[in-house]
Amino acid sequence: MKTIDLNADLGESFGPWRMGNDEAILEVITSANIACGFHASDPLEMKKVVRLASKHGVGIGAHPGFHDLQGFGRRRIHGLSGEELQAMIVYQIGALQAIAASEGARVRHVKPHGALNNMACEMYDVAEACVAAVQSISANLITLVLPNTELERAGRTLQAPIAHEVFADRAYNDDGTLVARGQEGAMIHDASEAADNVLAMIENREITSINGKKIPIEPETVCVHGDEPDAVKTAVALRRKLVDAGISIRCFGDS
Repeated sequence: MKTIDLNADLGESFGPWRMGNDEAILEVITSANIACGFHASDPLEMKKVVRLASKHGVGIGAHPGFHDLQGFGRRRIHGLSGEELQAMIVYQIGALQAIAASEGARVRHVKPHGALNNMACEMYDVAEACVAAVQSISANLITLVLPNTELERAGRTLQAPIAHEVFADRAYNDDGTLVARGQEGAMIHDASEAADNVLAMIENREITSINGKKIPIEPETVCVHGDEPDAVKTAVALRRKLVDAGISIRCFGDS
């Protein structure tokens, strides 16, 4: 039986500012990427989502990004040295690890957020800094990577554990990177369309770009962005579509 993990970027509220419906989506997914305070979240929010994820048996991951609350981590920050990038990522993962430990849980994976992830997919030096930071904490921490990118290459070069991620609600460029959010057609808002696309990715082992190019992949985890208004609807439709197709939904790396 084919298996797939469903993940979502969560914990992106902070203080009185609310984003997404984490509690509802945690009933559907199998892995949670929890913001660590730089692009969103705060210590209490992190603790709340860790507790909810543990309650639902959802795998916990760190979602580090650039220090950019105003831009939600979606603005590129250039000029950081490799050492600065690594320290920034280690700091955020460490914060979530401490909170997880206080709840009797553990962090099992890391997924760079937003502009940091996009830069790591395109630029090997950024990718190498991201993977090296993760591995400096633990050789067992899994890094989520977009297939056919510099981030995947860095993971393989550094012999780090990686999991190949695809996106339910995003369109792809011909080189396998994500279409920039500002471009027409970058986001897929229809839940049924997103579910159909993901099923095709899994069954055909390929992505179809926005221009129709076929890109070979071996997907292990599918992301639904938790901050999107239709995130829960999309996650529910996706899970139902995959289960009906005979695909088992479980956390990547689990036997």
